[in-house]
Amino acid sequence: MLPITLMKLRPLAFVALLIAAVLPTHAADVAGKWLAEFDSPIGVQKYVYEFKLADKKLTGQATHDHSMGKGTVALKDIKVDGDKVSFSEPMALDGNEITITYSGTIAGDEIKLTRVVGEFGTEQVTAKRAPAQK
Repeated sequence: MLPITLMKLRPLAFVALLIAAVLPTHAADVAGKWLAEFDSPIGVQKYVYEFKLADKKLTGQATHDHSMGKGTVALKDIKVDGDKVSFSEPMALDGNEITITYSGTIAGDEIKLTRVVGEFGTEQVTAKRAPAQK
């Protein structure tokens, strides 16, 4: 076996840097505000999803505005694995709690989500990163 020379190491280092540059997003990449507006069986829904990363812990909340009212709830079970994201939103409906589950893919400034509302239905949602505030 030949020893690795400095000349051989440079291309290896370059390849390692190239791979690191194209690796999937991390939890920090989902941090921030994301805006979504979509049509559903209850009409147009507007959402602001906000994710925060502090001490390596990801938290989030959803603020909604739709025909059933307005409000803000804490998101649960937030997970980011590479470019995949998932979380759940508790929703009170006629005294019962329904869980809305989300799963999707982060691609730059968009998250393409599948939103499953209990046993009531499934919607495709695209959330876009909110512009940075000045």
